[in-house]
Amino acid sequence: MKARRIDGLDPDGPLADNAERIVLVRLDELCGFMPQAADPEEWVALHDMRIAAKRLRYVLEVTGHVFGPYAATAASGERLLAADAGALTELAGDADDLDPRLLKQAPHLRDHTGVAALEAYLRARRQVLFARFLEHWAVLERKGFRARLEYAVSERTA
Repeated sequence: MKARRIDGLDPDGPLADNAERIVLVRLDELCGFMPQAADPEEWVALHDMRIAAKRLRYVLEVTGHVFGPYAATAASGERLLAADAGALTELAGDADDLDPRLLKQAPHLRDHTGVAALEAYLRARRQVLFARFLEHWAVLERKGFRARLEYAVSERTA
């Protein structure tokens, strides 16, 4: 997935202003994958959402200090909700990594004992992890993750 272009960045401007633009674009990118990524058959959407969550998390980790006091306590005591983006990255990644379709790319393995059992295990484990991912996303939505982050990046440190 190619990252969206961020217009209006000013290399001579304040870091906080540029960071706000970047965070808002990355946040919009992340949220744009729902509800498609909530469909367990939409493997690509889930993978792309994972990448978008990573991009958001990394920019928050690097620039979080430039935002105001609300950002420091916006959720779970973590600076700018970076922990929420990190948890989302991990859950989406865990489900994404257990793609039983990978076994289909090696048809010669179908003749080996245990491959069917491995495929069944991968499917069941992915269902569990995918359910956790959906549950975490629902918690983020209930907590107002997007609105809180949008507000947090509009603040500036003193």
